[in-house]
Amino acid sequence: MLEGVGALAVGLLDFDFAAPGRPVYDLASMARMWGPVDDELSASRLGWGPVDQPGRLRLVADTYGLDGAGRGELLEVIDDVIASGGRFVQRRVDAGDPNFVALWEEMGGMERYDRRRRWWSGARPTFAAALA
Repeated sequence: MLEGVGALAVGLLDFDFAAPGRPVYDLASMARMWGPVDDELSASRLGWGPVDQPGRLRLVADTYGLDGAGRGELLEVIDDVIASGGRFVQRRVDAGDPNFVALWEEMGGMERYDRRRRWWSGARPTFAAALA
């Protein structure tokens, strides 16, 4: 129970995969997971219904005060994250981590990441337009 704020969440902390790095990577990861910036099947498997994904990415950029260059950098980081998607999880699966093995199997293995890359190649222009 949150104390003193009437059970209203005033902030969220997620230390999943925490590591030193550029803040735009953290912002891109947050936007990708909470937007979500993901194909429909993967998003639905994570409990997301239909939402305005490009609009949500724009809201993130607006809320964090990103200028044109910052929005371009955010989009480029999302490009990189999606292009390399699955490699980290695959390494954890190969190492036998039971949590990652379960995730891998539940979400469809590398096909999930391949599907996301195919989806992103078609969806990216819509996201770029939303950030313009």
